[in-house]
Amino acid sequence: MGNQALLIMDMQNGIVERYAGNVEPLFDTLSAALGAARANGTTVVFVRVAFREGAPEVSSRNKSFAALAGSLSMDESTHATQIHERLAPRPGELLVTKRRVSAFAGSDLDVVLRANNIDSLVLSGIATSGVVLSTLRQAADLDFALTVLSDGCADQDSEVHRVLTEKVFIRQANVLTTQEWISTLTSA
Repeated sequence: MGNQALLIMDMQNGIVERYAGNVEPLFDTLSAALGAARANGTTVVFVRVAFREGAPEVSSRNKSFAALAGSLSMDESTHATQIHERLAPRPGELLVTKRRVSAFAGSDLDVVLRANNIDSLVLSGIATSGVVLSTLRQAADLDFALTVLSDGCADQDSEVHRVLTEKVFIRQANVLTTQEWISTLTSA
C-alpha cells in the first residue's frame, strides 16, 4: 500500500453550496474517512481552488474558470474558498490551493507529497467528473498508486459518476467504498 495520503478535494463552501441538499451523505462518508485516516496516522491533505484577488490566473479563454471567477468571489480569503466547517482541517493538516481543475495544477501538491514520501493517494471530493478525474489522470502519470472512494465523490450527474467509477477509473485506480478502504487500514 505504501505511504498514503487521503485527499479531500474541493469540499469548500462555494462548491458545496452549489450541490444544495445533496451533500449530506457525502459529508457523513468523508467524516468517516477522515476519522479513520486520522486514527491510523494517514496523511490528510485538503485541496481547494482559489485565486489571488481579482483572479489574475483566470484567462477569458478558460470557459469554466472565467464563468466561475465572474459569478463568485474565489479569492483565497473569501468564505467560498474555505473548507466547509463539517470537514475542517485540524492544526498541522495540509491545505493545498490549486488554480485549475486538477489538484496538481498550479499548486505545490506534488512537492508536498514527495517531501513526505507519499507514493499512494486516496481520492475523494466534488466533482467526480472534475477534480477527481483530472487529479487521477495526472497522479497516474506521476506514478502514484491510486484509490478512489466511490461513495466519497459526488457529481451533479449521477450517470457520469457511475460510468467514471465503474468503467473509467478502474483502469488506473482501485475503486473502493469508504468502508472497504477503512477495512484496509484496520487490517494492515
